Amino acid sequence: MIAPVTPHPRAQGALALDTLDLTKRFGDFTAMDHVSMQVAPGSVHALLGENGAGKSTLVKCVAGFQRPEEGSILIDGREQAIANPVVARQLGIGMVYQHFTLAPGMTVAENLLLAGGQVPTLIDWKAKRAELQDFLATTPFRLDLDARPSQLAAGEKQKLELLKQLYLKPRLLILDEPTSVLTPQEADEVLGHVRAFAQGGHCTVLIITHKFREVMAYADAVTVLRRGRAVHHAAVRDTDPTRLAQAMMGAGATPDEASEGASAVAPRTPVAAGAAPALEVESLSAPGDRGTPAVQSLSLQVRPGEILGVAGVSGNGQRELVEALVGQRARSAGRVRVGGQPYRASRGDNRRLRVRSLPEEPLRNACVAGLSVAENMALRDFDQPPLAAGGLLRFARWRARARQWIAEYGIKTRGERAPIGSLSGGNVQRAVLARELAGDIQVLIAANPVFGLDFAAVAEIHARIVQVRERGGAVLLVSEDLDELLALSDRIVVMSEGRIVYETPAASADRHVLGAHMGGGH
Repeated sequence: MIAPVTPHPRAQGALALDTLDLTKRFGDFTAMDHVSMQVAPGSVHALLGENGAGKSTLVKCVAGFQRPEEGSILIDGREQAIANPVVARQLGIGMVYQHFTLAPGMTVAENLLLAGGQVPTLIDWKAKRAELQDFLATTPFRLDLDARPSQLAAGEKQKLELLKQLYLKPRLLILDEPTSVLTPQEADEVLGHVRAFAQGGHCTVLIITHKFREVMAYADAVTVLRRGRAVHHAAVRDTDPTRLAQAMMGAGATPDEASEGASAVAPRTPVAAGAAPALEVESLSAPGDRGTPAVQSLSLQVRPGEILGVAGVSGNGQRELVEALVGQRARSAGRVRVGGQPYRASRGDNRRLRVRSLPEEPLRNACVAGLSVAENMALRDFDQPPLAAGGLLRFARWRARARQWIAEYGIKTRGERAPIGSLSGGNVQRAVLARELAGDIQVLIAANPVFGLDFAAVAEIHARIVQVRERGGAVLLVSEDLDELLALSDRIVVMSEGRIVYETPAASADRHVLGAHMGGGH
């Protein structure tokens, strides 16, 4: 008999969570297959797995956003039917999402009150502010109650998301990739405080992450999911990144693949000293979506055979920089040259100067979802020989080349005629890679090229980016993943508030020095 949720005051302090044979299906697809897991009260329990392994499905069932078809969820040893998020909240379960859920027009104080779900018609703000100040005094975070999210840095927004849940005094706190927008210092600060809350017996923590460093430093135990099944349970003290990577990807995984999802790369040819830049950006400025400056007098150079990594916390102008370079955003000032020639990002410029791009969210930014795989692969050169002749498009040639690329890049699709929107994220990216990396490349602009992809896709895409460099191409790699930049780049620059604020050779880069500049500390 499933225990009902009663209206009397709930228990306090960290709870014990058990899932028994939890199963969730979406049509014929089994997203979670008889997953059993034990999370001890007052512990930090990490949940690892490749993209699509079932992590989000599992926590959404625990948080009441989805209902499993089979299995049980036990809270403190009692089976509970968590029909919706309201029931989860009554049980003391709170969740902090990967993407911000703040009300942008409201103050910090108003966002905290809104999190409670029951806001009175009339608010005694003097009493409430005193209550909120008392609450903040019990936490290690300090935020201005009158500030609005638009005035907060990314790290402060993440802290506010965490404070919203702590204000409700959760017994179980679920964190979904909580450090994806934080500098290394901010990540350590947030996770250190979360661990302290758990160790103090205030709550139990279940954290989804893809960073082995965070698991080893802050978690007590770890569960690994693979293809919807729980394949590995361990105390953190009894495991290591190599074993975790092997559990995530299967027994054939190598120790090198355990480095934060970044592939190992072969020794690289040194960049030619004194070589003329392949890509020159001089005093570039570009407006943001609201018309305010997003890129401000930014200058950089990338030489042939070099990967220049651009680091920065999300929201500091990286997206606008890439869009201005590839022709998706107007430039308000500055010049861009490729191979010493003016570059305005037209289709003709791209072909003549051999410029290619791997944009973030390729299905939205580099594809037409309703067109076939073959048609999307032909977007760059559909009107050029051998895909066209005498003003006629040669569709059979499109399809033949697509079949060749599908085989070469291991793209999983029903065929070259299938809509590209029917492919998984990793396979869309492989299809875009095939198109963008074909032929001789002078400059490649890549923006978060592996975001949200599984380890196998990450390793393959990283290897192909390095191949461009080895063939003498210049690569501008913009990424919010510092580990990716450290693994692939020759030089790293840090972008903050639309400007380049720091530069260092990647080989001698210090993670915390980079983090300090990313956070505006210098």
